[in-house]
Amino acid sequence: MTTDQGSHYRGVPTTRPELVGTFGMVATNHWAAAQAGMGMMEKGGNAFDAAAASAFVLQVIFPHLCGPAGEVPILFSSKGGPVQALAGQGPAPQGATLEVYRRLGFNIMPGTGLMAATVPAAFDSWMLLLRDYGQLPLETVLEPAIGYADQGHRIVGGVAAAIASMADIFREEWQSSAEAYLVGGAAPKAGSLYHLKQLAGVYQRILSEAGTGGSREQIIDRARDVWRNGFVAEAIDQFCRTEKVLDNSGERHGGVLTGDDIAAFEAHYETPLTYDYCGTTVAKCGPWSQAPVMLQQLALLKGFDIAAMDPMGVDFVHTTVECAKLAFADREKFYGDPDFAEVPMDVLLSDDYNDARRKLVGTDASLELRAGDVLGFGADFVLSGSGEGISGMGGAGEPGAVIDDNVGGDTVHIDAVDRFGNMVSATPSGAWLQSSPVVPGLGFPLGTRAQMFWLDDTHPNGLAPGKRPRTTLSPSMALKDGKPWLSFGTPGGDFQDQWPLTMFLRHVHHGLNLQEAIDLPLFDTLHFPNSFWPRDAYPGHLGLEGGFAPDVVKELRRRGHLVEESPPWSVGRVSAAAIEGPWLKAAATSRFMQTYAVGR
Repeated sequence: MTTDQGSHYRGVPTTRPELVGTFGMVATNHWAAAQAGMGMMEKGGNAFDAAAASAFVLQVIFPHLCGPAGEVPILFSSKGGPVQALAGQGPAPQGATLEVYRRLGFNIMPGTGLMAATVPAAFDSWMLLLRDYGQLPLETVLEPAIGYADQGHRIVGGVAAAIASMADIFREEWQSSAEAYLVGGAAPKAGSLYHLKQLAGVYQRILSEAGTGGSREQIIDRARDVWRNGFVAEAIDQFCRTEKVLDNSGERHGGVLTGDDIAAFEAHYETPLTYDYCGTTVAKCGPWSQAPVMLQQLALLKGFDIAAMDPMGVDFVHTTVECAKLAFADREKFYGDPDFAEVPMDVLLSDDYNDARRKLVGTDASLELRAGDVLGFGADFVLSGSGEGISGMGGAGEPGAVIDDNVGGDTVHIDAVDRFGNMVSATPSGAWLQSSPVVPGLGFPLGTRAQMFWLDDTHPNGLAPGKRPRTTLSPSMALKDGKPWLSFGTPGGDFQDQWPLTMFLRHVHHGLNLQEAIDLPLFDTLHFPNSFWPRDAYPGHLGLEGGFAPDVVKELRRRGHLVEESPPWSVGRVSAAAIEGPWLKAAATSRFMQTYAVGR
């Protein structure tokens, strides 16, 4: 499974060591969140308690990246058992019909405001996971987040910049956000002590109303009920019914999300999709997310000798990107919530289908969006360039090829493993402070994931009440010999199944340890329609992080790739954790100096 090819990359200095221990590991996008998770294990908790505590801290420290009313797909294994998926993506409200949006003049789903809201899913998802698999009391898991929100934390530059970029809109249009995020009417300064008192109060009130009587499971269920049927749902319902807020249509609209929608939602478990690759089995969420594109890429890459390719060479980059183009084209044509649209995943992952598709990978870069054909499935209008699909205006939502510390609107990722054999891979996101106004009295905004729907009832991802939008959120897990082995992932929208895949290939084929594989320069493509408003595509695009040899860049350009070079250490926030025999391992990128792994 490994090879001497590329072995000259082994043993080179890395920015950090690959962590190795036997007790527990947490890796995520801010050191304080990673440490909060590790603190749960030190108090007798497990990887589930650790992941949840990390997630709640990230809502406080990174409110421009995730929030309580967002979403969180999760892959996990309990004590080495089968991998399960927690489908933490909220659906469209019951009032979100095509007729409503067309009557309001929308020809594409808005990217901001109340009309882009799905049912909040993050809080209920974490509560379900904690109830069924955690060990610690809910108040213990929430304690670090409440502390950082109430007593203050050092605000990072990205959050300060995101608030500063929205300050005028907050003051003029979204006054509830001004109350929650501005300090004395002004944006906070990076590095200052910063509080989110309203958010702290919400979690304190949930704990108070959930009470202390009964088992921890009963307390958690009461907390879920407080969220779904109590003051949280009531505040959201009133806000959506009575207020009209400015969104990126340039007009003010109310919302269609109701308290009944929130009361009806419960996060649930699903069986993940899997694909056997090079002695491993990779597990991903279903086609209600973009996650199966990683499996489709592996099905294509299986026919190439990746181990013989230089992990920083032309053939490796070219082959990986060309396979990504094919897989993501299928995403555009076939993927949608399988509860509403039949998605032919058995065909898309079959040998016959991929043997034929693999022949499309030539020596030159493709400039076309080439989806496959499965009789009776898919929607061709996106691929033809008509409707909402390929052309558009500037990108929005999550950032593009370069994630700068001063650019808001992204995601976070969490990996956790413990001495009991538990493993968690979670990608929380949504409810960004810059995408929707704060719900008065709650201190957090609603999510805007509905922007990923098409306003077309013939498309698998077309809008319908109760339907999940095809989210970009995409945690990853891999097994060896049927046992959970590797948890990995990253923030980054459409790149969430590109950057981690590159890390995975370098780890599996070239023998690089987790930190070495993460530290090597990354690459990506924006060839296909972006998942976020307004759905731009850049045919032939190839983003290269600084560090590739000049002759590699030159040859990739000669092959027809439209290369966009970015500075070194500027792409991705990949992290990973593993269980290998008696050892627990973890690694995290040093890009932007915030993502950390901790453990012992």
